[in-house]
Amino acid sequence: MLMSRLKERQEKNCLNCQAEVQGRYCHVCGQENIEPKETVWHLITHFFQDITHFDGKFFSTVKYLVIKPGFLSTEYMAGRRASYVNPIRMYIFTSAFFFLIFFTFFKSGGIDVRSETTINKKTLTQIAKMDSASFADFTTAINLNDNKAGKPMTRAEFQVYVDTMLSSPNTNLIDIKYKSRQQYDSVLKAGKGDNWFERTFTYKLIDINNKYRGRKLDAFRDFKELLLHSLPQLLFLSLPLLALLLKLIYIRRKAFYYVSHGIFSLHLYIFLFIALLVIFSVNSLNGMINWWGIRLLIVFLYLGLFFYQYKAMRNFYKQRRAKTIFKFILVNFLFLIVLSLLFTAFVFFSFFKL
Repeated sequence: MLMSRLKERQEKNCLNCQAEVQGRYCHVCGQENIEPKETVWHLITHFFQDITHFDGKFFSTVKYLVIKPGFLSTEYMAGRRASYVNPIRMYIFTSAFFFLIFFTFFKSGGIDVRSETTINKKTLTQIAKMDSASFADFTTAINLNDNKAGKPMTRAEFQVYVDTMLSSPNTNLIDIKYKSRQQYDSVLKAGKGDNWFERTFTYKLIDINNKYRGRKLDAFRDFKELLLHSLPQLLFLSLPLLALLLKLIYIRRKAFYYVSHGIFSLHLYIFLFIALLVIFSVNSLNGMINWWGIRLLIVFLYLGLFFYQYKAMRNFYKQRRAKTIFKFILVNFLFLIVLSLLFTAFVFFSFFKL
């Protein structure tokens, strides 16, 4: 605990909780029993003391987290906690920093929505790589489908065609025969037997068509942003589910309570955030240098994530190698199913927020 240089109070009642103070600190709430009046200099020095104290704790916690998988979770279970940053506080800090970098990366240079647009089952990226003969055949087929003369387009003409197709206000974004809610309501009144989900889904499709008026790029961009910004919530919800899986898989280990598995999951996620930031940095370096050695390093870093999880499970749960490997495979298989279901739910959630 940090000790300030302010004068200790003569009175022995805590100003915070009014308990009787034995020594310099209150044994109930931990507040230092000092004179409440302080100078600007005292305020500044106390601020820097707090910052350096947190930094020392933070970096020592990160060091043990990285080089000793499972160690921090074991220490927490044993009650040795004051020397390390609280795992919940650590998770909030690292996840916030990770997603700040993550969203910056995807916003500045992540997914090129336009290049993934599909025309006749070919993306614009694939079309751009076609040779002259293939491109001529491809664009001739487009003209024939549009009841135009069967001749190929030039690259410039094709670009105009793409821009027109993606921005046309007269085309539906989603292929649906109802133009408005009123039209669909009249069909329902005529006896169409759609259930609640079908009605809700159809209403949403109509709203999306009317909102974007064929502007596919805008719709795809907005949907991507909604889905990406739901990832923090998805990961946060997956944490207790991972702890539950670990509880079920290690159900015979009575010494490990649900909270124990939760602490282990928190430390695993914290390491994942830190490791992925390193991988992003190396990947950015590879984008500038484009060297095979860096690409190989990235592969090893991704494999290292799984090796770290295995070592953490072995060190924390202290079971034999064969049993740990089996449970490692089982927990990852089941967790993949859980993540898939969660991701599907968030896709629907993002769609209905569109």
